[in-house]
Amino acid sequence: MTEDEREGAPEEIASSGEATPDEDEAGFEELLAFLHRTRSFDFRGYKRASLSRRIRRRMQMVSVTSFADYTDYLQVHPDEHAQLFDMVLINVTAFFRDAPAWEALDGCLGKLLDGAADRPVRAWSAGCASGEEAYTLAILLAERVGLEAFARRVKIYATDFDEDALARARAATYSAKAIEGVPPAFLEKYFQSTAAGYVVHKDLRRGVIFGRHDLLHDAPISKVDVLVCRNTLMYFNADAQEDILRRLHFAVGDAGLLFLGKAEMLLTHGSLFTPLDLKLRIFQRTPRERREPRFDVTAVSDAKVPPRDQSADARERLKRAAFDSVPIGIVLLDLTGRIMHVTRRVTELVGILPSDQGRMFHELELSYRPVDLRSSIDRAREERRVVVVPALERQTRSGERIVFEVTVAPVLASGEMSGVQLCFHDITRTEHLQAELQKTYVALSSAHEELQSTSEELETTNEELQSTVEELETTNEELQSTNEELETMNEELQSTNEELQTMNAELRGRSDELAHLNGFLNGILGGMRSGVAVLDGDLMVKTWNHKMEDLWGVRTGEVVGRQVLTLDIGLPLDDLAPAIRACLLAEAHDTREIACTNRRGKSVKCRVTLAPMAGESRGVILAVEEL
Repeated sequence: MTEDEREGAPEEIASSGEATPDEDEAGFEELLAFLHRTRSFDFRGYKRASLSRRIRRRMQMVSVTSFADYTDYLQVHPDEHAQLFDMVLINVTAFFRDAPAWEALDGCLGKLLDGAADRPVRAWSAGCASGEEAYTLAILLAERVGLEAFARRVKIYATDFDEDALARARAATYSAKAIEGVPPAFLEKYFQSTAAGYVVHKDLRRGVIFGRHDLLHDAPISKVDVLVCRNTLMYFNADAQEDILRRLHFAVGDAGLLFLGKAEMLLTHGSLFTPLDLKLRIFQRTPRERREPRFDVTAVSDAKVPPRDQSADARERLKRAAFDSVPIGIVLLDLTGRIMHVTRRVTELVGILPSDQGRMFHELELSYRPVDLRSSIDRAREERRVVVVPALERQTRSGERIVFEVTVAPVLASGEMSGVQLCFHDITRTEHLQAELQKTYVALSSAHEELQSTSEELETTNEELQSTVEELETTNEELQSTNEELETMNEELQSTNEELQTMNAELRGRSDELAHLNGFLNGILGGMRSGVAVLDGDLMVKTWNHKMEDLWGVRTGEVVGRQVLTLDIGLPLDDLAPAIRACLLAEAHDTREIACTNRRGKSVKCRVTLAPMAGESRGVILAVEEL
């Protein structure tokens, strides 16, 4: 459909019954508010795209098309909440998932425990799902300190939002497929094979405490030495991730470890955690900086202040000289927009001359080119807040290209608006440094492995260029968000695949059971001396045993699925038709003897017994016995 066709068919779209994007968004928000209000599940910090996709999938399963209708469906069917939460809370995990990362963590644990002497060790597995990673961490710690010392020294707190997943974790029983990632030596040492599956060693199990915990709202577990939170942050949006990371920073003790999933980077949170192995996502807690005591200017006694022997004019000249010598350009406007004062730096940056004092600012070309500063001035004046105009370019009379940033701030005197101040910051050098940083980052990305030895120098350079890295971090966060979304979809697909495998196993079991029953039924029919044919409600042949083949010379494959009265055999079916229909309708038994012709052309006398099928299925059992 073309754009014109779309514009010309509003009534058709409105009558299709589908919700508009605004209605869909409003319905989605109402659904989240309903879940929070009735079940205390707050999904507002989750990524909207992934959350919407999972909920829509559940809606398709119950044949609901809009979020508003699904909210009504939840009110009518309370049991649906459990199904919805199982769909939204993806529990994809495994023992020793990403084995190289666990090997690297094991090395870091060795260094951590070497300095721990015999003190207790606390660990936290956040977002533990069904417990595989919590028990993996327990195995590594037990290998380091020994199983006996593990029971005495180590406590692992494993938490998740999903009660059903926690119940499976507490059972500590896993299928043969679930323990495929466990090395054989660990499997023999820490698992016991039972009829129900593989059960975790009881001493290992006692060291892991499972509990429900909401990373967004519940208080974190404190003073932990190791915190494992893998592929959990990627389900939350940027604001929620920042909040959770502050909580995790509080939870981890000094020099403690944070182990994340492969989709999580922490590029913008270097102040909280320092990478030990960025590629494998192992970080160490960054201690909080200790603030130095500030100098108290009120401590200076009045006796030490030099006497005020300057005249009012001299003081005024000093103020103006200091105002003019600041390294940024300043233009001071009164409430009418008239230029009251300009500094010397303004003339160098944007060409406003001292002689322009007294003119209206909107008369200057600078007020509308290269960007409209008048609207920013009005906004700062009306909202009484600082308005920042981003980087602007200008070419000076000498041909030099400069980049500056403008800060528009209201001037308040005794709480009343008295004017507006425009500050012009020269950020040309910063822009150049930013361009150089971008080139450096691209080069480092392509040669990261080869330049690992120079990472300390790169870190120093990043510290020097901290003022220019904000835009680069924004780009990295967008890429990281995309990576997290892809990893989320991957786990969703893995979860769906596991569901399909479970369904396939059930279908295979039912198929085997059906084949067994068919074999059992064929054995019964084949062992009978009478010929047996089973007819459905339409008198179509469903079963035709071997004795019937022997009597009439027609094989099973030739008659199954055909209408019995159309068969051309030695049994006079036309004579039996009224009795067959009567048996079907009246559900009454009937037995009669009738002359027939067998497959050899010999006339024989047969006893025909008609019996209705028992149960919900309508049909007739036709039994023929040669006399």
